[in-house]
Amino acid sequence: MYIEDMKFSLWADFIERDYLDGEFKELISKKIINGATSNPAIFKNAILNSPAYKEQLKSLSGDAKTKYEALAVYDIQKAADILKPLYDKGDDGYVSIEVDPNLCDDAQGTIEEGKRLFATIGKENVMIKVPATPAGYEAMEELSASSIPVNATLVFKKEQAIECAKAFAKGASRAEKTIDSVISVFVSRIDRALDEKLKQNGIETGLTGIYNASLIYEAIEELQVPKCRTLFASTGVKGDSFPPHYYVEKLLAHNSVNTAPVDTIKEYVANGGKNKALPINKEKINLHFDKIAKLGIELEKELDKQIADGLEAFKVAFKDILEAL
Repeated sequence: MYIEDMKFSLWADFIERDYLDGEFKELISKKIINGATSNPAIFKNAILNSPAYKEQLKSLSGDAKTKYEALAVYDIQKAADILKPLYDKGDDGYVSIEVDPNLCDDAQGTIEEGKRLFATIGKENVMIKVPATPAGYEAMEELSASSIPVNATLVFKKEQAIECAKAFAKGASRAEKTIDSVISVFVSRIDRALDEKLKQNGIETGLTGIYNASLIYEAIEELQVPKCRTLFASTGVKGDSFPPHYYVEKLLAHNSVNTAPVDTIKEYVANGGKNKALPINKEKINLHFDKIAKLGIELEKELDKQIADGLEAFKVAFKDILEAL
């Protein structure tokens, strides 16, 4: 834990082979991070831009997805081994890998791929990332029932989070052992979509994503699903509107995780506050949401758009990797 008395963890939202051999180990040894996450966009940047993958690629055969999985599995296994001492002492130690995003509406396909990936990687401290869609909820339950740790991703709405938590609870009731799960609530993308219009109308920016996340966090906590936590994702700052560590400091909450880019984590460690920030007063949240509504912005529709855009972005990143391979 980065803040032990708050049960607050910092995970690095980054995977790249050379980084795993160097800075990743350093951040762990300094007790700054105790987990890691990946997604198709992160692997796209690593595999297509880093020379560290060229040697292994020469030795690989098969179709593009087979090659991609071989590269990704190698990195995830490596990260899992580095994190294993933390896992063994109950200090998280998880690394996440996402199923093929094209399976987001295919429950059985997601279940099969999640089980296959978990077995292929062969490390108990790996979380399988599953998008929070109706098919995803079904897969989350089945994977949890098989005692496979799951990271529910692309959560923008309270209703999504509740469905994820219910799926984890149902799965846990059938599992041989209760395992960890996290519900990844995306934050900064909402602000990037809305802040320009809010700024033009004299409304404070950088709050909508945080307020939305606070409500989702409360809903998850109220359900008290064993070993299920909120993970705040999409917490990097684009541009210079806010300090780089803004979304880490403003989302500090008991029993939670924040996964952030490495540079964001460094800025937070150097300059961020350590006081609990969530939950936020609901009257304050409602006042802000009322201001948004008066501008003609339908927040529910915007959140639905963010879910669709997020799924599409991961599909495009995955397609780009496969085409390049």
